Amino acid sequence: MEWITVTGARLHNLKNVTLAVPKRKLVVLTGLSGSGKSTLAFDTLHREGQRQYMESLGIVTAFVSKPAVDSITGLSPSISIDQHLTNRSPRSTVGTATEVFTYLRLLWARIGHRPCPACGAGVPPAYDLATEDDWDEAATDALPCPHCGAPVPNLVMGHFSFNKPAGACPTCTGIGTVHRADAARLVDEERSVDGGAVLGWPRAAVEHNVRVLAAAARHYGLAFDPATPVKDLDPPARDLLLHGVGSAEFGRHFPDTAPPTTVGRGRFEGVLTNVLRRYAERVEDTAYREKMEQFLTTETCPDCEGTRLRSESRRVTVAGLSIVDAARMPLDRLAEQVARIPELVTAEEWLFAEPVVVDLRERVRRLVDVGVEYLTLERATPTLSAGEAQRLRLAALLGSGLTGVLYVLDEPTIGLHPSDTVRLVEVLRQLRDLGNTVLVIEHDLDVLRAADHVIDVGPGAGRDGGRIVAAGTPDEVAATAGSVTGDHLAGRRGVTAPAARRPPGDRALVIRGARAHNLKDVTVRLPLGLLVAVTGPSGSGKSSLLLDILDRAARRHFHGAGDPPGPHDGIDGWAHLDKVVTIDQQAIGRIPRSNAATYSDLFTPIREAFAATDDARKRSLSAGHFSFNVPGGRCERCTGAGVLSVSMHFLPAVEVRCPSCRGRRFNREVLAVRYQGHDIAEVLDMTVADALTAFADVAGAATRLRLLDDVGLGYLPLGQPATTLSGGEAQRIKLAKELARRSTGRTLYLLDEPTTGLHPADTVRLLGVLQRLVDAGNTVLAIEHDVDVVRAADWVVDLGPGGGSAGGEVVAEGTPEQVAASGSRTGRHLDLAGSAP
Repeated sequence: MEWITVTGARLHNLKNVTLAVPKRKLVVLTGLSGSGKSTLAFDTLHREGQRQYMESLGIVTAFVSKPAVDSITGLSPSISIDQHLTNRSPRSTVGTATEVFTYLRLLWARIGHRPCPACGAGVPPAYDLATEDDWDEAATDALPCPHCGAPVPNLVMGHFSFNKPAGACPTCTGIGTVHRADAARLVDEERSVDGGAVLGWPRAAVEHNVRVLAAAARHYGLAFDPATPVKDLDPPARDLLLHGVGSAEFGRHFPDTAPPTTVGRGRFEGVLTNVLRRYAERVEDTAYREKMEQFLTTETCPDCEGTRLRSESRRVTVAGLSIVDAARMPLDRLAEQVARIPELVTAEEWLFAEPVVVDLRERVRRLVDVGVEYLTLERATPTLSAGEAQRLRLAALLGSGLTGVLYVLDEPTIGLHPSDTVRLVEVLRQLRDLGNTVLVIEHDLDVLRAADHVIDVGPGAGRDGGRIVAAGTPDEVAATAGSVTGDHLAGRRGVTAPAARRPPGDRALVIRGARAHNLKDVTVRLPLGLLVAVTGPSGSGKSSLLLDILDRAARRHFHGAGDPPGPHDGIDGWAHLDKVVTIDQQAIGRIPRSNAATYSDLFTPIREAFAATDDARKRSLSAGHFSFNVPGGRCERCTGAGVLSVSMHFLPAVEVRCPSCRGRRFNREVLAVRYQGHDIAEVLDMTVADALTAFADVAGAATRLRLLDDVGLGYLPLGQPATTLSGGEAQRIKLAKELARRSTGRTLYLLDEPTTGLHPADTVRLLGVLQRLVDAGNTVLAIEHDVDVVRAADWVVDLGPGGGSAGGEVVAEGTPEQVAASGSRTGRHLDLAGSAP
């Protein structure tokens, strides 16, 4: 069978779709955002491929629902690579996620040289015990130093793991960072303790703690006046209040005095110490810890300096490098260093190292091939973008050697500079050439042109999508009348470079001496009142400049709180702004109850509109009854979730539709109330575009709905769980929420790749929204790779010339025309003369 044939697909907005997907080809599934691509690729083909494969192995599949489709023939076992990060543990790094760090640990354990703890002379490796991976008796063994005879512990792999006691830094337990309570967020130093200086203490707590502090003062014989402003307290009294009697900060003042034994005698814990203890104790309570995090800052561990490993492990070297040196190298430099190992070690060491180095070299090469050569092994996986995480998984698949598999990928070019797209296409073709079918959801026109087969879903989004508009070679799709994708492929539609760009004025924000991560002491002038694009290859320093420095510095400047910004000399020009709004791609909620309607404050006026109806008044129903998050009108069997979680013993828990409300979240009385012919559950199932029609007369709702539609989310169901949204969708919901606020004309909007997940036609609409913001006097500063956005910008700052250690410099700045003339990697892709009419 040469085709995967789908007949009668009806899930979500798919309208009885029938199509054929050629096997062992690179197939791109495209169309407007919300047209039904993901439903077809993931919810239909991938899910059914998994179900059929499990069924063929005799695994019970009763808990895996069959998608709404008449039949699918010719289907292969499927593997999906989506945009959702599966590991958000702070202990997970690029090195551990790709297993490259495991190979380094083995290499350093086998042939590592370390200094003798007694005399400091170099001690060669002990090959017999070097492969032990656990902290066991073998690790406790020791050999005599060949120079002084002192016992030198053997090295095992556990010594080089920050997730094991043998290797982890004892101060940060291998995380590399420590939490500090932020005194500025907890204590108003202008007030006295008795006058409410500690912001979280109610009056009863103030009175109780003043008594304990007085007892502590008597115990130590120090003066503590609760009526004195905190800023005027002497150092011992201030340290007592902030850190408590058991802290090193306070203990240094009274090194010979034992702390009080009870609270009544003055055993005061300390305001900051109390917050840190409560945060540490509530490990399982995610909501509580998120609430507490507003009072904490994250700092690099002072003992290991962020390396995560204990000092003994950091001193071991292979070919002159410590394992920390290797973990901090960009992957392309690591590849060069690994290739040099044979010439830098002894013949005897090479006998042990060769099988490790051969596999290590191949794994690193695959990572470079997928375009993440600028990443380091120490980079924490929760900080990766969706595209970076996806490309790491893609690199792992290249080494699997599987054939006859259906790979389903979700926009692998996210976050990728146009110059790197060619390499990614080659990787996809490698998967195809192994005999696999590679199905890619993608909007990037370069990927579409490189495909063997293109399927265009549309013609619109939401209820206007769900049909196959065109299918065939890229040229055949480009020639199809009525295909929006075809129009963009053929150049009939696109972003037009503006006839006249806004000129830069005197107002500017100047970041001086930026040195965070790979930035090389750069000074960048960002003109205000313009649409500014910050561009450059992946890893060139864009996020370091704008998110790690500018965003954090803005939080400190305007709010006096937040994590410390990355190293820089200073920022000039704050006086021209009254606020900075950062809109990134972080999730808008970690629980399914959060959705676009609740996050954007849209659901409140909708609930009020229902509560104002005659039916609601007759039943004495308030707006609160139309919320699924509080008791009253929600279904109490599922507490408004619409689903119940059922334990499957040895299998993951399965969510099933609530039998009481049948997934509708509310009780019968609430569902009996209708607004414009719709009940509240039907409203949550509406798309933004449908709701815009239904609630056109509700001012508070209509404004927010229109903004969601303007940023390209007209297809999005109001009740779609936030946990299922892509990073780009979450960012556009945040943008719409901010746009609903009153603009002062002096706001800097800082956006992180706002076109993520957008079809070129949707990018045109988003640009219209951004240009309106700038027309109102605001500044829009966007990290962006999309050449359409760069063409439309008034000013461009291009970083590079490469990524990682090869980046961190300003290679071009000016109008798009000036950047195009510079010959930089970004400039070569602008092609302003060829932009669509």
